[in-house]
Amino acid sequence: MKNLPNLADLKVFYEVALNRSFGKSAEELGTSPAYISKRIHILEQTLNCKLFHRNTRHVSLTDNGKLILDKVAELLGCYDDINDLLTSTAEHPSGHLDIVCSFGFGRKHIAPILSELLQIHPGLSVNFDLLDNTRNLIEHSIDLDIRIGNDIAHNMIARKLMSNFRILCASPAYLQHYGQPESIHDLKNYHYLGISERDQASVVLKLKSRTDENITHIEPHFISNNGEIIRQLALDGKGIILRSIWDVAEDLKTGKLQHILTDYWQDADIWAVYPSRLQSSSRLQVCIEFIREQLQNRLEPLTGIKPGTPIP
Repeated sequence: MKNLPNLADLKVFYEVALNRSFGKSAEELGTSPAYISKRIHILEQTLNCKLFHRNTRHVSLTDNGKLILDKVAELLGCYDDINDLLTSTAEHPSGHLDIVCSFGFGRKHIAPILSELLQIHPGLSVNFDLLDNTRNLIEHSIDLDIRIGNDIAHNMIARKLMSNFRILCASPAYLQHYGQPESIHDLKNYHYLGISERDQASVVLKLKSRTDENITHIEPHFISNNGEIIRQLALDGKGIILRSIWDVAEDLKTGKLQHILTDYWQDADIWAVYPSRLQSSSRLQVCIEFIREQLQNRLEPLTGIKPGTPIP
């Protein structure tokens, strides 16, 4: 390679890779599709390879384009970090953050915390999306994923915000009518209400006890990608659910739900997950630390509950 690629051209490449469109990328960058096409052509000449397959309706990455996408994202992130170091400090963080989380936890807990964060640090701006799936953070230009569950990609950095686990429970009315299961393998004979939100499988239950770990295959009576729907069905006496303790603690306290098979649980800690290129970003670190402190303060009554302990 005789010449290094222009940084601005790499930014154009990154936008087109994310948007899969010259027209939408032009809108994002405030320029014209013709300019985008020209810069991509120059970048392909500089790199001596084709980066996109394109026709009148569709743009997709070539194998070479896919190969360099993560590296380009990392390089652009390094430049963002340099700017962050010069313009943002831990005392006065500034800049933009794209944050995602699951629907229930994001709406109930993370959204209020982010609202407080922006009041304390007005130099920050946030785009907060609630998702029912797990996205590639680099490919979708996401800075931070607040995630429940311990399955995290190797190229991501994860900081544990709080311990958490899921338990099995049902309404007293349901248990009075159908009786309580004596083992997790009995669950196949009950109405199991499954959730397909993000990392949580709806047909495979991986549960731990103090002595072993069990995997049970089950056919749910009802499945949804919304945890609140599943919780409400359980409250209505429709079946058994596996939910995080933060989601059902109040229902257990008031007797609306009852903890069953109390020797078993599923680890589902709460994590801040972000690309490695952002590990030195002061605005990101301020945000993560604030979320961690607020979660522990707000959910403090739950932090002392130990897995495998009956919850009254």
